[in-house]
Amino acid sequence: MRRFRIRNAVVQVFLTTAFSFGVNAAGIEDLAWLSGCWLGDTPKRQITEHWMKPAGNTMLGLSHTVAQGKTREFEFMRIVREESGEIFFVAQPSGQKPTRFKLTVVTEREARFENPQHDFPRRIIYRRDGDSLVGRIEGKSKGEEKAIEFPLTRVACDQ
Repeated sequence: MRRFRIRNAVVQVFLTTAFSFGVNAAGIEDLAWLSGCWLGDTPKRQITEHWMKPAGNTMLGLSHTVAQGKTREFEFMRIVREESGEIFFVAQPSGQKPTRFKLTVVTEREARFENPQHDFPRRIIYRRDGDSLVGRIEGKSKGEEKAIEFPLTRVACDQ
């Protein structure tokens, strides 16, 4: 039994170290799959999200939500790799102060950014499957866990 616990502890340390190294070794180029233009169109609202290709350790993004013919929300976004090697998603919704979310997971189809001190959201997640992209925000709102998904489809950038 003792040998099993030691082996299990060694495996956990190895996986944690490998996972951390993977995120810390990630570059902005590992998020290039996010670049392009994306559209979420429902009867109630239309969301467009545009991400520029990685350049200079930065990706720039813009989100625009229109409902009933009026701009309801907009957001300036950037993903930046700092000199420390850490990557952050910096969100500035509808003219508010910027909020930073640290990259905690990155694969060839998913990126997760987290800021446990922020009210809502605490996590921003992007998952891509071909020409589909789902943005998801998660966290606590009014003391309860909450999640909102934004399904998007790739579109031509001239829209």
